[in-house]
Parts: sequence; C-alpha cells; structure tokens
Amino acid sequence: MKATKIIENIFKNYLPSPFTIAILLTFFTFFLALVFTKPIEETFLSYSKEILEFWETGIWSNSLLVFAYQMMLILVLGHVLVLSKPISNAILHITKYCTNTANSAAIVAFFTMLVAFFNWGLGLIFGALLARKVAEHAQKSNIKINYPIIGAAGYLGLMVWHGGISGSAPIKINEDGHIKSIMEQVSSSNLLNQIPNNIDYSQTVFSWWNLLIFTVVLIVIPILFYFLGKHAKPTKIDLPTYQLQKDDFVTTKAERLDTSKILAMLFGFVVLLAFFIRYFNDIVELKITPNLINFFLFGLGIMLHGSFKKFTSAVGESISDISGILIQFPLYFGIMGIMNQSGMVNLISDFFVSISTEPTLPIFTFFSAGLVNVFVPSGGGQWVVQGPIVVESALQLGVPLPKAIMALAYGDQITNMLQPFWALPLLGITKLKAKEILPYTLIAMVVASSIYILGLLLV
Repeated sequence: MKATKIIENIFKNYLPSPFTIAILLTFFTFFLALVFTKPIEETFLSYSKEILEFWETGIWSNSLLVFAYQMMLILVLGHVLVLSKPISNAILHITKYCTNTANSAAIVAFFTMLVAFFNWGLGLIFGALLARKVAEHAQKSNIKINYPIIGAAGYLGLMVWHGGISGSAPIKINEDGHIKSIMEQVSSSNLLNQIPNNIDYSQTVFSWWNLLIFTVVLIVIPILFYFLGKHAKPTKIDLPTYQLQKDDFVTTKAERLDTSKILAMLFGFVVLLAFFIRYFNDIVELKITPNLINFFLFGLGIMLHGSFKKFTSAVGESISDISGILIQFPLYFGIMGIMNQSGMVNLISDFFVSISTEPTLPIFTFFSAGLVNVFVPSGGGQWVVQGPIVVESALQLGVPLPKAIMALAYGDQITNMLQPFWALPLLGITKLKAKEILPYTLIAMVVASSIYILGLLLV
C-alpha cells in the first residue's frame, strides 16, 4: 500500500528516537515559555534562569517519580505474568482454533484487545506471543496463513489499553488529590474548588459509555480482521520454536530455596492475602490505583511461576521493556514543570476554549492527543504534559472531567497503530518488520477512530 509505505519512510528517515524527541520538546517548551510568558519587567536572562528552575523542579518531582515507577512496574509485571506457565498454556490452547488467516486474525485481535483492557503490559506481550505461536502452529501443521496480518492483530491491544483498567490517566485521577496536585499552579482558586478529590472507575473505565465503546471496538475490529484475512495472500514462515517456559535446574543446595514451589506459593499467598485485606474496600468502590494493580500482579506472578527463580528470570527478560520509560519520564516531568509554573498551560487551554464548545472539546482533545502521542509515545508521559491542559479547558467550558480525560485516553491510544515505538517488543518476538504490519494497523486505526469519535459525540 502506497500510503503506508510513505508513512513508514517518514518514521524511518525523518523521525528521531523517542528520547531525542523528548529533548527537542524540552528545548521547544523552553523557547515558547521564554517568548510567550516572560513578564515585561524581567530580562530574558533572568527569566531564562527561572525557567531552568521550573524545569529542574519538575524533573525531580517526588510524586511524579513515584508515578514513573508505578508505570514501569505495570509493564514489567504484566510481561512477567504472560511468561508464566498457565498463561503460556492458554496461548497454546488458543492456537489450536487458528486454522486459516481469517479466523486466526479475528481470534488474535479479540483476545489481544480483551487482555490489554485489563493490563497494557500483559496485553502487549500476550498479543506478541499469541501471534508468534499461531505462526508456529501454522508452520507445524502446514496451514497457509498471512503472518503480517496476524502480527498486526497481536498489536491491537495498544489501541484499547488507555481506556482500560491500567490506563495511565484514569488510574492516576483515581488517586486521592492527584488532579488537584497537578492543577495547583495552573487553575484559579474558583476552578480548583470544582476539582473533585478523585474520579473513580465508575465514571471512567467502568462507566456504561466506555464499556459500550470498548465492546463495539471488541466486536467490530475482529470482524474487520476476519474479512481482511479472507483476502490476504499467504506468506512464507520460517520460525524456530519460541521457548515460553524454562525448567529450573538445581546445581547447589542454596538454589533449592530459589526453586522451591512450596516457598513461592506460600509467599504469593501472603502477598495476595495482604492485598485483599488492604484493597478489598477499594475494589468494591472501584477505586483502582497503580499500587493496587501492581501489588496484585506481584503476588499472582509469583504464584503462577511457581518459584522465585522462574519469577526473577521472567523479570530479567521483561526489564528491557522499561528503558524508554525510565529515561524519558523525567524529561516529560521537566516539560510539565515549565508549562505549569510559567503559565503556558493557561495560554494553551485558553486557545482550546476559544475554538471549542462543550460538545466539540472532547473531539479536539481526541485529535490533539493522537498527534501528541506521535511525539510522546507514552500514555503516562502524555498525561503529565497534556493532562493539565485538558482539565483546565474542560473546567472552563463545563465539560465533564471524566469525558474530557477519556477523550485524551482514546486519542493517545489510537495512534499507537501509527507510531511503532511500542511495537518494538512485538516485532522482536514475531520477527516481523514494522512495514509488514503497518498497512493493517492503519486500517484498524481509521475504523476504531470512527467508533471513538462517534461515541464521544453521542455520550
């Protein structure tokens, strides 16, 4: 497809790495703050020093560094869970029903999006391994399939994740005082008084309208991929078997504890017991937080792996996924520090208010979030940078905060189908290339975007 080839060449030849983009955005934000927010009585030199202080303060914000670590754990523990034997067996069981390209694409798309709704790290790796195992099953059974469309289906979880349980924006606004903390230096006291202490999942992820939109996507996209698969030509597959589980080998007496199933199950049980004691009321109230999710994944991961050695080995295999978050998040925090303390958030939100109405603001938010995601390929980083703008604009126009914030989440997740940053783990596992899956993910992006936009207009 000519259009996808053009897009692939743009990303390959002209778009620098996400880390470089974060640095360029830092310089750009510094420049905009210096030009548009400098007080008349200050010199450029003195105000430049102030902006640098805003930047440094933002980078080392304790609450935001905690947020970064929470997001890293969500990805790592989700990946760890996929590598456990029960989920690995579930993947192998699903592949038995994949008998041609059409039903394989539909099955992989459905299960990948369903799993990603619960945890984005889990969905990312689950989809990649499921696509790989479908290809291996086809190769072994001499079934002719189009592997790139199967790989694309395995990436579709990144199209629904931010509207799901582990979405960065909905999970953070569920924490007591989080919204007010990021808006203290932005909003007037009058608007601050309108900000709730938290917005729970009954208003966002588990709201009837978000569940309805997700359900429509979960039905329409697999059907779309079924028909795409019907007309897709088979491709050649030459893959070695991907080892999902490694056996424990005890070489010393000390390693008996590392490989002890009894000890692992006992500790995992203790963790889950503590989890239910601490978070049972929060679960009933739909007050889902990063700590709640990570604590549950930690205990469940240990129990499903059955030994500390297997668990830590899976952690080691998963840790490379977080390198981008680890080094990029502080730069985004610095950008937020400049934007908040210089008053840039107010200027940008005033612009959106001037061109928007109550019905159209969520649509503008959706498209702007999709554009920002191309340059800031991290839902957490995007929430830090764009979240205050969305909240301020929504407060000024009287748009319900849950709707405005979910519009940001939808826009952020949809252009993952265009931006190949988070596809890197999938491409590594499936041995496919970005240009091979891009034609299909772009089609999915267009169709799903229509569903999200229609949903926002009708809510």
